[in-house]
Amino acid sequence: MFADPFSALPDPVRQGHFYDGVPAKRLIAWVVDSIVILVLCLVAVLMTFFVGILIWPLLYLGIGFLYRVATLSGGSATLGMRLAGIELRRHDGARLDGTTALLHTLIYSVCIAFPLLQLGSVVLMVTTPRGQGLPDMALGTVALNRRAG
Repeated sequence: MFADPFSALPDPVRQGHFYDGVPAKRLIAWVVDSIVILVLCLVAVLMTFFVGILIWPLLYLGIGFLYRVATLSGGSATLGMRLAGIELRRHDGARLDGTTALLHTLIYSVCIAFPLLQLGSVVLMVTTPRGQGLPDMALGTVALNRRAG
């Protein structure tokens, strides 16, 4: 028999409260994070005396990428995730480190670039016991309720 690679994480059947409502909370977090990134981009445009408008897609992608890596590595949750009451954990139960945050953001960015991958990721979040999307499946991470109990 193979050992469960997620044995350090709460069991979704016996400890389901750790996963209750997480897909909906992830959607809320995504909306909040998108607004935060938009505001950061608008500030950057103002700081560049509107030159940033000329490279808007690159600006949005770059600021969004840095925002996600910085917030995930700094507290295992983006600002939206914190507001929604969820956080990401590695398969061993630890918070995300810088490397895992970078890889999670990179895989997330690839999924966003290809709508079918993003759709597949959303379907996985709604249908799998731990609510994992493609980046989570690839890295063994899960989103948990922060104050489950």
